Amino acid sequence: MSNETVICEIDSRGIATVTLNNPDKHNAFDDTMIASLSDCFTSLSADNSVRALVLASTGRSFSAGADLNWMKRMAGYSFEENLRDANALANMLKLLNSMPKPTIARVQGAAFGGAVGLVSCCDIAISASRASFCLSEVRIGLVPATISPYVINAIGQRAARRYFISAERFSAERALNLGLVSEVVDEEELDSQLEEIIQQLLQNGPQAVAAAKQLLFDVAGRNINDDLIASTSERIATIRVSDEGQQGLGAFLDKQPAPWIKE
Repeated sequence: MSNETVICEIDSRGIATVTLNNPDKHNAFDDTMIASLSDCFTSLSADNSVRALVLASTGRSFSAGADLNWMKRMAGYSFEENLRDANALANMLKLLNSMPKPTIARVQGAAFGGAVGLVSCCDIAISASRASFCLSEVRIGLVPATISPYVINAIGQRAARRYFISAERFSAERALNLGLVSEVVDEEELDSQLEEIIQQLLQNGPQAVAAAKQLLFDVAGRNINDDLIASTSERIATIRVSDEGQQGLGAFLDKQPAPWIKE
């Protein structure tokens, strides 16, 4: 699941780290990197041993967005070829967004363009205080189209209206205030903060985590009506009688660690 520009590793705890590894180009992505990320996300989603995914990168930048040489090639593409490329990127973002495992973005540096989409697709984002963010597409006459559903979900329509059209660069603190990132720490504290969150996630039932993520997708934005109430009641009843639910409840009542918690 690894190549030169995308490295995928899984540790003994089931923590998968997918690393963008093209620091000389500020981890800008092209069609090859997008395909590799899609393969990684697909494989990790189906791997029951994986408990969480960390999206990281090497070098000073998290990602500069689209690679310049890729954009040069796209400029000469037909509409159909551009649509195929856009669909590949959209599919990769969807795979990350819908992954049934907790996902954490480790943002150590600048995140521009499509990289803001990657951060928005993760459940949790930890940012170094020196990191910065920019939805830069309009600067070159483009729009942040494929990433827009995820970015708007993350920062809201009002903030998106500003940053989509201004292409302003904004700080990690502003990203925190907007809801794009969850935590901002000094760069030397990035890994310790990441580990704290991982330890919290490892306390939780894997099937319950997947169900909780799906619950969010299915409930967000819906009217509270009889159908929704019935659906949520059915979900909690189903998970209570599941093997994991029974094990978790039993362990809690017996004041014992749940079976998914390892020393």
